[in-house]
Amino acid sequence: MTFPVIGVVGGGQLARMMAPAATALGFELRILAEGEDVSAVSAVPNAPVGDYKDLAALMEFSKGLDVMTFDHEHVPGDHLYALIEAGVNVQPGPDALVNAQDKLVMRAAIDRLELPNPEWAAVDDVAGLISFGDRIGWPVVLKTPRGGYDGKGVRIVGSPEEAAETADWFESMSPLLAEAKVDFSRELSALVARTPDGASRAWPVVHTIQVDGVCDEVIAPAQNISLEVAAAAEEAALRIANELGVTGVMAVEMFETPGTGAGFLINELAMRPHNTGHWTQDGSVTSQFEQHLRAVLNLPLGATDVLGQVAVMKNFLGGDNQDLFSAFPAALATEPAAKVHCYGKSVRPGRKIGHVNLVGASAADVDSLRQRATAVANIIRDGRLPAAATGTTEETP
Repeated sequence: MTFPVIGVVGGGQLARMMAPAATALGFELRILAEGEDVSAVSAVPNAPVGDYKDLAALMEFSKGLDVMTFDHEHVPGDHLYALIEAGVNVQPGPDALVNAQDKLVMRAAIDRLELPNPEWAAVDDVAGLISFGDRIGWPVVLKTPRGGYDGKGVRIVGSPEEAAETADWFESMSPLLAEAKVDFSRELSALVARTPDGASRAWPVVHTIQVDGVCDEVIAPAQNISLEVAAAAEEAALRIANELGVTGVMAVEMFETPGTGAGFLINELAMRPHNTGHWTQDGSVTSQFEQHLRAVLNLPLGATDVLGQVAVMKNFLGGDNQDLFSAFPAALATEPAAKVHCYGKSVRPGRKIGHVNLVGASAADVDSLRQRATAVANIIRDGRLPAAATGTTEETP
């Protein structure tokens, strides 16, 4: 029996980080890349360039695959149904994936499952948005149902007057999703994996720290969370995966709301490995990338225990330093225990280009881990040591 061939649509950093897991297990990974310079191309030898919106390109890519999966959720659903009709093993399937593609569909599904949802409505125009805001109270959150990520496609609307300024959004897409602005203490993420046969497994619920709509840090497991809320959040994620027929890894982003209802509200879904699960590469028995490959191949799932007692992930975005490797000697010397993951991307301000993981032996290490991971990330981003590390009043190249 030959080892399986897995095709990943999309050549971003998620596909890139599946490659080491595939290599370790002996699987062949192929990537349908958006261009010759995308993140995964340098890590995966078989990476033809093709447009995921082109059914013919998808059909050609599917030849010889044992399973097709995804680096992102943007492949049109009609194309996925056509692939399945042609005999392609698509995981996750379009019936599940639409809940990550369309936030209105997702909100309706969460209501149907009777899980904690913020108040929401589909609004067709400015008048509908004003009606919603007047009913539940201002401010409200306006979202594009499709295509938004990392804070894009999200707008805080504080009053009927501000609502009038959103007319251009409705011209480009309608209906839009209006939600109550949630008063929350922090953001959480519940990461799970499920196989086509229905076996499922969860990692501990984590605390995520967002900056300008982008995940900045993750603390695993979430500290000082009640056992009841953590268990309920994990159970909610597993129920979503099972009831919606999700396969592979899924992240459920949540708002923690102490003292109200279940103690959390569901924010968004992602049906693929996710930024809030990058800590698993070095902080869990099984990384989310290995687990995703196991799951879509219907293999037994790996253990999800945290290595040590706590893990921290720190993202770094593009900054002043264009030559990232030039900063590695200083960064790695600063923190020998740090695990640095670079995405092979060109540097642009605000672009996700890598992350740092650190694992601690005790929950008491959390603050130290965060500071040390941030120090490493900042050196790589900025290309210099901070002044405090050099004993000077100026930062040193």
